[in-house]
Amino acid sequence: MKTDDLRESSNVEDRRGDSSGSYSTGGGGGAGMLLQLLFSRGSWKTKLILLIIMLVMGGGGLSGIFPGGQQSSTGNNPYQSTEVTRTSGDKASDQQVEFVSKVFASTEDFWTKEFEKQGKTYKKPTLVLYTGSITTACGQGQAASGPFYCSGDNKVYLDISFYNDLSEKYGAAGDFAMAYVIAHEVGHHIQNELGTMDEYGQARQGKSEADANKLNVQLELQADYYAGAWANYVQDEGLLEKGDFEEAMNAANAVGDDTLQKETYGKTVPDSFTHGTSEQRQRWFNKGFEYGDIEHGDTFSVAYNDL
Repeated sequence: MKTDDLRESSNVEDRRGDSSGSYSTGGGGGAGMLLQLLFSRGSWKTKLILLIIMLVMGGGGLSGIFPGGQQSSTGNNPYQSTEVTRTSGDKASDQQVEFVSKVFASTEDFWTKEFEKQGKTYKKPTLVLYTGSITTACGQGQAASGPFYCSGDNKVYLDISFYNDLSEKYGAAGDFAMAYVIAHEVGHHIQNELGTMDEYGQARQGKSEADANKLNVQLELQADYYAGAWANYVQDEGLLEKGDFEEAMNAANAVGDDTLQKETYGKTVPDSFTHGTSEQRQRWFNKGFEYGDIEHGDTFSVAYNDL
């Protein structure tokens, strides 16, 4: 992706230098911490432990994890969104930090225009760079679980080391693979802004685990669609380079539920899918890339077996 002439986002908090790795805005609501497992390849035992931690950090109830929960007053945020400060002593290069900041800025430009078409005002999220672990309005975030979005504070959280993990651990090399990850998480912010997160939280109530998982698949595939819509904008701006689209599709394939389960267990359990198969994730990203709009991304109106 060509980024030389792009601006960096002013909505970035570089908290890699925060020794505590934590900042709490209270037990606010949000879909965040279930979504943080998006790119995790850890065992299900590890994920269960993380879920327990999230419940504890969220005050022991689901209102701190799912949308629609009671929001708490956040007070003054000591971490102001400013130009990115380069932090020494971690594995991130200046080029990697600059790249993710520019990608984030390009999502701001795209979604601002798209919301204007809808007669809406786009409220930009914040990208938080951290190291290891961090406390958010949705609970405790762990770098091992990958990037995530917290609807309780409208922030995307990223341990920059994931940039290298994509290539080394997931076999998804290339800068546009990382761009896809960021655009996907911003896609969850779009869902929050449009009210989809609240509708999703309400729809989950009273559902069996299998049916709740299906709703989560629809949520995640829509975020993939929105990532593809952003990629369409990047193409129109003349910023795509040869191989970029393939890098994003490779990343979408790498994080499909079926691919992850086969690598972990040697088999798949479809009822436990929460993000969609590799084929589904690629297809919905490609659909977003084809249409480049909001309208064609309503995964919730599609029968589950037809996703």
